[in-house]
Amino acid sequence: MTPRQLEGRLSVLPQIQPEDLTELAAQGFRSIVSNRPDNEAPDQPSSAAFQSAAEALGLHYAHLPVVGSAISDQDIGRFGTLLDTLPGPILAFCRTGTRSTTLWALSQARFRPVAQLLETAAGAGYDLSGQALRMAEIASTDLADEPTFDVVIIGGGSGGLAVAASLLRRKSGLRICLIEPRQEHYYQPGWTMVGAGVFNAEQTMRPMATLVPTCIDWRHAPAEAIDAPNHRVHLAGAGAVRYRALVVATGLELDWEAIPGLSEALGRNGVTSNYRFDLAPYTWDLVQGLRGGTALFTQPPMPIKCAGAPQKAMYLSADHWRRAGVLGDVDIAFHSAGPALFGVADYVPALMEYVERYGIALNFGSTLVAVDGAAKVATFASQDTAGVRTESSRAYDMLHVAPPQRAPRLIADSGLANAAGWLDVDPGTLRHAAYADIFGVGDVVGTTNAKTAAAARKHAPVVAENVLSTLAGTPLAAMYDGYGSCPLTVERGKIVLAEFGYGGKLMPTFPTWLIDGRRPSRLAWHLKSEALPNLYWNAMLKGREWLCAPGRVPPGAV
Repeated sequence: MTPRQLEGRLSVLPQIQPEDLTELAAQGFRSIVSNRPDNEAPDQPSSAAFQSAAEALGLHYAHLPVVGSAISDQDIGRFGTLLDTLPGPILAFCRTGTRSTTLWALSQARFRPVAQLLETAAGAGYDLSGQALRMAEIASTDLADEPTFDVVIIGGGSGGLAVAASLLRRKSGLRICLIEPRQEHYYQPGWTMVGAGVFNAEQTMRPMATLVPTCIDWRHAPAEAIDAPNHRVHLAGAGAVRYRALVVATGLELDWEAIPGLSEALGRNGVTSNYRFDLAPYTWDLVQGLRGGTALFTQPPMPIKCAGAPQKAMYLSADHWRRAGVLGDVDIAFHSAGPALFGVADYVPALMEYVERYGIALNFGSTLVAVDGAAKVATFASQDTAGVRTESSRAYDMLHVAPPQRAPRLIADSGLANAAGWLDVDPGTLRHAAYADIFGVGDVVGTTNAKTAAAARKHAPVVAENVLSTLAGTPLAAMYDGYGSCPLTVERGKIVLAEFGYGGKLMPTFPTWLIDGRRPSRLAWHLKSEALPNLYWNAMLKGREWLCAPGRVPPGAV
């Protein structure tokens, strides 16, 4: 039995028998599609018999019965959805294989040249010349305004650019479209250092045009909607593009408006945040100018990008005041919505040493809910074990805010979100739970790893490799292990290098005799201040995957 391959994910055959599924499973097929109605012929096995045999072998089975002379647009759409959602490789069959081949060609007519589809079908032994007119009609619909790409990437942040570079390193001829309206790209991990006077803000920004490969079609408009069933992304005021594979790299959104009074106070009234390029220099101005008084640092409910960032700002500020001889005159308090100083317990002892050294008051379960900039008063809410909410206000001289953060509305509005609103992907392969041609990278994914640049750096080669497997119709092979890194700047010149994966498992890059991430290290400081920016600009965004090779999917796991 030799299936006739139409593309990497799909092959067809004339009528088969339920007992043939054993051999097809041995050949590597994972899904079976029957396009023949029951009772067409007296000797024809029933769809129920195929389904029972498929389930016994662990195969996926779908029945999409059609009559060759009456294939509807709905039939075509349903077949296309099966191609996108069923695990591949897929074997489709009918009495002769013609109906299955016709459904395939019609479902692909908007994405591929008609002549190519006819040639492929003929190579498999099927003459579809009678369908050429219908295929041409399908192909002509809006194609002038909706070009099709091998890969469309939404977002030109660290994850999106890294995936693009990793894809091109593997397959230089890919047709890639990048959807990104911004003209500047930022190295956001550097903003902590800007807020401490170590970096200049300009060091953390480069023109986007210097980072996007010239072979990529760059669309300077935001994505407005994702039409996943039809493989289409709508752009705000700029038409739509179609894809064979989609990478969602939108990042997350900083919800400044969620705290009344915060937006109006930012950048003045002693209110700042290292989460914004334009505000990080103001943080350093405030730190240098404060000789006494109250300094408050806040952390919102999780998840947030770089969960250690609020503490980094606090420790570096306190270290400056210590060096300036005014630490004893500054009342420092940390208000965190969370229940602990850090989510991975192994790093807490080292951090607590600095909390005690700097005399920081810890307030867990305390969430910033309002800011009165003119009066320099911050209001916090807390909840006791009985669920009773209370609010308290505190005057400040300096207030560093980590804003609440959320998934972009685009994800939920497009039907791609999990219950919490984040992109619903498999935590290992990073492929969408419902759409086999969609992958996620970076802060937008709904996985439990830390939302850090280090995680995006590890995501990128996994997504690149799995996207190419999807385009080729082969099983996914790359696996993400949950790695994330948070270099906690506990003083100028020393860092607690937290590296961990899913479940808080410690995942150190270096041997403990070189860098013990559980203790403050000068070498780790040089890593963050010198090596990591260079690694970001010249390796991660260029597709050089140093120290981030993807793991392997266990055989039969996907």
